[in-house]
Amino acid sequence: MTPRSPCNLCGAREAQEVARLDRHGKPLATVICRKCGLVWSDPVPTEETLKKFYAEEYRLQYKGVSRPTPEHVYRAGKVAAQRFRHLKKLLKPGSVIIDVGSGGGEFVYLMRRLDFDAQGVQPHEGYARYAQEELGIPVHLGFVRDVRLPPASCHMVTIYHALEHMASPSEVLEHVREWLEPRGWLVIEVPNVEATCQSPGHRFHRAHLYSFNPASLRRLGEKTGFRPHRTDLSPDGGNITAIFAKENLGSIRTEIPGNCERVMGVIRRHTLLRHFASSHPYARPLRKLQGRLQEKWATRRFGSGKELLDAIRSRELPAHFP
Repeated sequence: MTPRSPCNLCGAREAQEVARLDRHGKPLATVICRKCGLVWSDPVPTEETLKKFYAEEYRLQYKGVSRPTPEHVYRAGKVAAQRFRHLKKLLKPGSVIIDVGSGGGEFVYLMRRLDFDAQGVQPHEGYARYAQEELGIPVHLGFVRDVRLPPASCHMVTIYHALEHMASPSEVLEHVREWLEPRGWLVIEVPNVEATCQSPGHRFHRAHLYSFNPASLRRLGEKTGFRPHRTDLSPDGGNITAIFAKENLGSIRTEIPGNCERVMGVIRRHTLLRHFASSHPYARPLRKLQGRLQEKWATRRFGSGKELLDAIRSRELPAHFP
């Protein structure tokens, strides 16, 4: 079939239908590129449509709130501490860090408490205002292309669970590359389209415009001027975390032979019968319930998000860096 939107990785217009419905059973055309294996919602919405959606509607639809709750702050703060531990060997004192899709600003806040020059980029007004007013941190309200920073002024750019929401991931990476110093670091985390930890019918999300596997994410980084440094999967296989170094690699072949067949094979084999024969549908809800109870218990003593994050910092992060 010929998709209405071309592949954002290799530019091909040769695609195969993957699904017709989203995780809620509503119509959503999802296709995969036959040349490189990138998966996307077809057609991709316009940037203007996305700006309105993410500025006003997304957090209400996804979280049910326009500003983070204490439980959200606690959860995001715990994740932010884990992210620091994962990245600390790449950082240097006073590093400039830009967190794209910074949510309520928890990662930026904790990095600033460790004396990094961290800033956020967040398109949702409620979450951006929370970070600015409640946490007192610098957050740029808008999309990546709305932000103007001096060239080669950043040591690290992080994009956690945001790239899959963007109209053109390749343009976003080309834009943030200009912010990075030579050999600066780019960190991306996205859902893994090959994951089998969720029900087969929950694979595609209306807000997730693109779905990557490790090969397509690495090739996108290479295409936009980054050398892959390390790629990891989360313990349940649900997420990919890729670290890249800014480096001019020259001309890169964007096709990935066999990747389309690989991704489609994983999707076809992930049937309801196989899913319910695994531990995922039983262990996953229990972990979520345990997490929610822990969040309720942990947040009961704190009056503000800043107090919550300071408590996480004192328990889980060093007093100083390095």
